[in-house]
Amino acid sequence: MYLGIDCGTQGTKALLIDADGKAHGRGYAKHALIERDNGAREQEPRWWVDALIASVKQAVSSNGNEVVALSVSGQQHGLVILDEQKNVIRPAKLWNDTETAAQNAALIEKLGGASAVLKRYGILPLTGYTVSKLLWIKENEPENFARIRHILLPHEYLNFWLTGNIVAEYGDASGTAFFDVRTRTWIAEILDAIDGGSGLLRAALPPLIGADAIVGTVRPEVAAELGISPQCTVASGGGDNMMGAIGTGNVREGVVTLSLGTSSTVYSYRDTPLFATNGSVAPFCSSSGGWLPLVCTMNATNVVTQTLHLLGLTVEDIDPILADTEPGAGGLTFLPFLNGERTPDLPNAQGSLHGISAVNYSPANLLRSAIEGVTFGILNGLDLILDGKPATKILVIGGGARSKQWRQMLADATGATIQVPLEDEAGCLGAAIQAMHAKSVQDGAPASFVELSDRMVKVDESKTAEAREGRLSLYRAARYRYDTCLFAAYPELQSGSSN
Repeated sequence: MYLGIDCGTQGTKALLIDADGKAHGRGYAKHALIERDNGAREQEPRWWVDALIASVKQAVSSNGNEVVALSVSGQQHGLVILDEQKNVIRPAKLWNDTETAAQNAALIEKLGGASAVLKRYGILPLTGYTVSKLLWIKENEPENFARIRHILLPHEYLNFWLTGNIVAEYGDASGTAFFDVRTRTWIAEILDAIDGGSGLLRAALPPLIGADAIVGTVRPEVAAELGISPQCTVASGGGDNMMGAIGTGNVREGVVTLSLGTSSTVYSYRDTPLFATNGSVAPFCSSSGGWLPLVCTMNATNVVTQTLHLLGLTVEDIDPILADTEPGAGGLTFLPFLNGERTPDLPNAQGSLHGISAVNYSPANLLRSAIEGVTFGILNGLDLILDGKPATKILVIGGGARSKQWRQMLADATGATIQVPLEDEAGCLGAAIQAMHAKSVQDGAPASFVELSDRMVKVDESKTAEAREGRLSLYRAARYRYDTCLFAAYPELQSGSSN
């Protein structure tokens, strides 16, 4: 048996599968969240541990002794700092924390500006990435900064708790912005710019390992608490997007994955690194041995959920309302930046409605415009990844994928075939597949990611959506109106001063 664990923003999930990919158990436990009006978003790492314990216990039930390997998927970009005794110093600042926007801008300027940083290091730090969190701690909590001895990401912290070993993995490390995605090495120069060259942050970096590597064996006391075999090995794991790629078969070129969760991401595997010319594209490494160019928007199902709540509606109302309204929402355009935005890079942006009239201002059009706004933002990101080439097939995951009419909107707006994996928890499945791959390498009988994903990743044919005739032009017009409103509200996007 193989165990995949996915530590997200809202909770931790666990999935137990056998060598054929059949699910034998599932678990879930929620996380609390620290939110402040200044954009701070934080969690105590202990909450992740507690949720991991609860979710794994649910998943393994009576099969725990059969678990031979596990892997952890974790929310990207979060910063966990440990002291000399390897104790957590403060709550982790998360991927959606925008409190560090000023530090991010200052760091880019100090390093020579956006164009120079992108050319020199292959990646442009965006608000939410790990690096600006370190500068924020230095400026706001100098005593905590001085205590830093280990820098970890969320999944790396859970690996440490599981095994006692501290390592980093290429895919998740890509999202720190102090990692060169082309050479797969740490960028000490960026950390020197934060600590003044003292070497404090350099010394806190963990050693790097690849997708084939084993972090270690589960500690005996942890195995007993989880109810799994003490011989269980822990594979390298990775970021949630990287594990979602594996769990959707996005381990060969030509596959596109679009995740509609609290945030939305779109990414496509490459055998070679992407030399990004636009800072909105994150040219990350994959957790399967290649690269995974990715675009993330920070506003997705959270915007839809909040709009539903405002209107006194539920998720069950989404499909009938989308079915009964037309593309373009009667001319109503919603810029859905309720949490600032990462793509485009507008951390201090706010949401806005445009084109309101007595005719179109209805609850149905308001909901449709919110969903269209989220959709158009991520499709603009997809255009950047594919360099304007049309997508032919897109695998959709996340909470938004459950909506039949939202899937149909994606098909109509892109002209692509939209498919949904049979396994809802792509992050968990990807983690379990990675555990299986690493264990096969360790055992001397390596099974490739392509081979494993072909066997494990199945599509729910009943949820496939094909583009309908005559709709693409309507959505192109609505997207043009969305972009026009966006550039009018944020003219710096046209001038190239923001990506």
